[in-house]
Amino acid sequence: MSISDLYSTGKHKQELGHFASVVKIAKTDGIISEGEQKLLDRTASRLNIDETEYTNVLKNPEKYPVNPPASYDERIERLYRLTKMVFADGQIDQKEVSLMQKIAVALQFPTDNVEKVCNEAIHLVNNDNDLDDFTAAIKKVNAI
Repeated sequence: MSISDLYSTGKHKQELGHFASVVKIAKTDGIISEGEQKLLDRTASRLNIDETEYTNVLKNPEKYPVNPPASYDERIERLYRLTKMVFADGQIDQKEVSLMQKIAVALQFPTDNVEKVCNEAIHLVNNDNDLDDFTAAIKKVNAI
């Protein structure tokens, strides 16, 4: 097995873990809405999640741990996707926000600042900021 095979396997495990986090938020209220389903489909496609993996993650997302990427920008991008899922059904649920905060801590955002980071993330997505603007604003709220 080559180094690139090991990297892609590790990277794919990170992607599966992230997809599972997105699924957890979608399933928080017990129903996956049409908007959530569309976002899950797009996210799975972007993350190269195949149909079997997709089905397995939907059945049991808790089986897949959060494996945060080393890159701060990639962690912010994951926060962006999580926040998009919070809005996918057209309403913000406090359970979704609480879960998002827990996942943000798992993504290595500091516990003492995670509420502020998540509130800013929600504000940014609510105002239709793109990923570049989102990243810049989160870096201001959570300077490292």
